[in-house]
Amino acid sequence: MTERTAALPGAGNEAKIREQLDRILHSKVFLPVDRLRRFLSFIVAENLSGRGENLKEFLVGVEVFGKEASFDPRMDPIVRVQARRLRARLSRYYREEGGGDAVVIELPKGGYSPLFHYPEPASEPKPPVLSALAARNTVEVAPFTDDTQEQDLQYLCRGLTEEVIHRLANTRKLRVMVARSPDERVEAAMRISGSVRRSADTLRVATRLMDAASGTCIWSFAIDRDAANPFALQEEVAAGVLERLQTELSGHGSRKAWRPTENVAAYNLYLQGTHQLAQRTEEGLRRAAQFFEKATAEDPQYGQAFAGLSDAYALLGHYGALSPADVWTKVASNAAWAVLLDDDSAEAHASLAHAKSTQDWDFLSAEREFQRAIALDPRYATAHHWYAVSCLAPLGRLDEALREILLAATVDPVSSIVSRDVAMTYYYRREFETALDRCDHTIEQNPHFVAAYWALGLIQEQRGDLEEAIAAFRRAVQLAPQNPRMRGGLARVLAVSKRRDEAERILAELHELAGKRYVSPFELATIHFAFGEIDEGYRWLTKAFEDRCFELIVAKVDPRFDPLRNHSRFKELSAQLGVA
Repeated sequence: MTERTAALPGAGNEAKIREQLDRILHSKVFLPVDRLRRFLSFIVAENLSGRGENLKEFLVGVEVFGKEASFDPRMDPIVRVQARRLRARLSRYYREEGGGDAVVIELPKGGYSPLFHYPEPASEPKPPVLSALAARNTVEVAPFTDDTQEQDLQYLCRGLTEEVIHRLANTRKLRVMVARSPDERVEAAMRISGSVRRSADTLRVATRLMDAASGTCIWSFAIDRDAANPFALQEEVAAGVLERLQTELSGHGSRKAWRPTENVAAYNLYLQGTHQLAQRTEEGLRRAAQFFEKATAEDPQYGQAFAGLSDAYALLGHYGALSPADVWTKVASNAAWAVLLDDDSAEAHASLAHAKSTQDWDFLSAEREFQRAIALDPRYATAHHWYAVSCLAPLGRLDEALREILLAATVDPVSSIVSRDVAMTYYYRREFETALDRCDHTIEQNPHFVAAYWALGLIQEQRGDLEEAIAAFRRAVQLAPQNPRMRGGLARVLAVSKRRDEAERILAELHELAGKRYVSPFELATIHFAFGEIDEGYRWLTKAFEDRCFELIVAKVDPRFDPLRNHSRFKELSAQLGVA
């Protein structure tokens, strides 16, 4: 697209703008996002009606997002968050589907009245944009390799490759993509490859299916046959590949976890527990623990239920609902018991790994357990998720952490906590603009997900947009008024903003609350550091290390610790983590 000329609607352009709006609203980019479609429709209609100058944050909040007349944009940043998402969606639309459109609709930063541009035609057509994630049913077939010393079985390898392609291509549910060489990689979810070896008159054909994203082997099989009948060998291998691949895609593979228990009541309780766990609210985590407890009572041999119970108690400690000391034994014992009951359970090994990293600070052992979990089930999103945020990120291996968290998001694209932690991983990498975009995406998916507003506050603070940070933390407190972490985050950013009176009032409330329930000393430490009260900050930070508070595991990479990194006291404390 060449140089644009901005213009107001005008009588002659109104029909073009309405036609363009309709095209955008029915595009692949905008069809899945109803809220943004309503947002864009409203602001364009208001502009075309001559009311563009009246488009303020309050009006948009009430008319588009259904807010009450008491809506205060200073407390609830939902409109600003969605405006950023709308700008990003429009940019993506014009990069992909709308590259040659005659009208460009733009939402400028700092306002809610759209602008309209009329670009000159592009001189050359744009190449198609490949999707970022391959569809689940796309399979790459790589050429079989001749592993004989003589290299005289190339004909058989070509035949095997062609027969596999032929069988899979005639399966309606599969999209088959062909690599031109064993080393080429194409955009597919899975990759089939194989090799041929020979011993005397016997041929061994080994075939494997790899998860393209993680590089892990999903299955592998080998057959030994007489070399006299190559056509029968090719057909047998192709049939075996198709059968195993259909089993894999149907979700009924042979892994034990697909049938974790024959007790229907226990299984239903387990599912309710996992649902509550995903909410990441204090109430949800407590209910999750109750459901998992009931599931283990229904079936005392149900390893995954014990893993879920371990996870629920771990997160109750991590989110500050319970003291770490109150959950340590329950977390470790339930995770260990889950592995003893079912050593082939990815869930059990991931829970044990999580306990080792977040409680024991034994990251080496944790990494082994995470890798075992991923090998058992490459599509268990939580294993990738927790490997990224509770093992790789604490060790400072942020490139690997990003790969793992993006894998988790690929496997489970609707998980709010995985989406939030994609943003947090970019935050640890100091890529704050990308972190902001990812956090906004999480809020777009789940506008009531309190953990996302907490992350948004941290990100905006690092970007220097303290008013936005305050608004994000206020929204978090509004959604979870009794949560000490949300209040602590708000007090800290108020202190950074030199609003000491309000920050001190919240600090006093936290001290009073500590007489009734657990309040993490980490929150108190961050507030005192923000006040510039270094000695008092270290007093509470020392207590946080004694408690082994969850937030400390990312001390090596969290920007909140940057002002302390050169302090000898901080170095002495953080050495306890063993992540140097």
